[in-house]
Amino acid sequence: MASPARELESKALKLSRKERARLAQRLISSLDKEVDAEKLWLEEAERRLSELESGTIVGIPAEKVIRRARSALR
Repeated sequence: MASPARELESKALKLSRKERARLAQRLISSLDKEVDAEKLWLEEAERRLSELESGTIVGIPAEKVIRRARSALR
C-alpha cells in the first residue's frame, strides 16, 4: 500500500498545470511560515559580506562565473 504522501503526489500530478502551480505555491508558502526565510537569507548575505571584507574568502569575477555556468550547460 502506498504512503499517504505518495497517494497525494499521484493525485496532484493529475491536476491541471494551473492547479499544480497553485498547489505548489501554497505548499512552498507554508514552509516559509515555519521558517523566516527572509531573515535567514539576510543573515547569510551578511555572513558572506563579512567573509569578503575580512579576506576570509575571495570573490570570483562575474564574467568568470558566467563563463563557467555557460560551459557547464553545454
